[in-house]
Amino acid sequence: MKQIVEIAKKSREAAHVLSNISSGKKNEALNKMSKLLVKKRGYLIEKNSKDLAFAREKGLSNAMIDRLTLNDSTIEGMAKGLSEVAALPDPVGEVTSMRRRPNGLLVGKMRIPIGVIGIIYESRPNVTADAAALCMKSGNTAILRGGSEAINSNLAIAKILQEALREAEIPEAVIQVIPITDRKAVNEMLTLEEYIDLIIPRGGEELIRAVVNKSKIPVLKHYKGVCHIFVDSSADFDMAANICINAKTQRPGVCNALETLLVHKDISGEFLPLISSKLREADVIIKGCERARAIVPELEEAVEDDWYEEYLDLVLAVRIVDDIDGAIAHIEKYGSLHTESIITKDYKNSQRFLQEVNSSTVLVNASTRFSDGFELGLGAEIGISTTKLHAFGPMGLEELTTTKFIIYGDGQIRT
Repeated sequence: MKQIVEIAKKSREAAHVLSNISSGKKNEALNKMSKLLVKKRGYLIEKNSKDLAFAREKGLSNAMIDRLTLNDSTIEGMAKGLSEVAALPDPVGEVTSMRRRPNGLLVGKMRIPIGVIGIIYESRPNVTADAAALCMKSGNTAILRGGSEAINSNLAIAKILQEALREAEIPEAVIQVIPITDRKAVNEMLTLEEYIDLIIPRGGEELIRAVVNKSKIPVLKHYKGVCHIFVDSSADFDMAANICINAKTQRPGVCNALETLLVHKDISGEFLPLISSKLREADVIIKGCERARAIVPELEEAVEDDWYEEYLDLVLAVRIVDDIDGAIAHIEKYGSLHTESIITKDYKNSQRFLQEVNSSTVLVNASTRFSDGFELGLGAEIGISTTKLHAFGPMGLEELTTTKFIIYGDGQIRT
């Protein structure tokens, strides 16, 4: 408990210093970090080998071990990511609006850091570098708590990042990794509302719900991505098929992959056999509603739970709906506020879908896979928020800031 509190105190103190450091100095530190990671790749791979040995001893899956592994390629990727963050515009200090009041006051808003951000994540050691870089560039200090399976790798990465901070004359407490693998460390961290401003959990739904249930600190939530595509009656079939195949199969294990396909009844007789054939060629298992199975009998039966399911695999639920109202109603009931797309030539329906679907990213005639910070021009993202406070959707540097009012006067008093 004392160790966690001390880490949080140091982070709060460093946050005040960091908030007043120039963009140039932050970029200098980030570029130093990038070079040091590559220079010390041997040290990183050595420390990572301890985690890999432990993972194999514990019988972790090959997929988990793959995510855990650091090699020349992944280290180069981390270094490149740090350089890319350094090249991004710094949102801190930006004046986002300015207006003159009737009494002559000039009222505006300025972007400022959130403060101290605690990040709880699993498996991937590269998150340590990515999250630290995004937090620092946006003026926030980071308290990082990775999974026990990556503790040696995470501590090694943090040691290198802190060395770069010292060289750039920035407090090394700007980036800290909690060195304790016991879950009690997380529980203690989640009580420190006087020091930590925001918690960002990155991992499965079970982890995120556990953090939300225990935290006294605001939590950026992203439980799951039950993403939908609605193929409208006016859709171009070739476009719709290409988009659906991409959304489902390009990377099925990510949160912005397609999980439920909704098809307008007027085209279901022609479109469903076409898309089902293409999906089966890509080894996708399809679970259909009763109306869909009447058209394509070889589909597996979809049950109620399937409409809520984030498969993260080559599995897709398919439902026929009567119209756009039915599609919107289905998304409202079963969706996770993540990402939805409509395929249509009908401008009116496209605008209705954009207006009425309440998810964090809504697309027209495009794949759900574009719900991503890099693809949306944010440069990088720290996560995707499916709650509306204070950000909604992919979160980049700007979303890691808040705003304060700034006011210029020339002697005004309130009467």
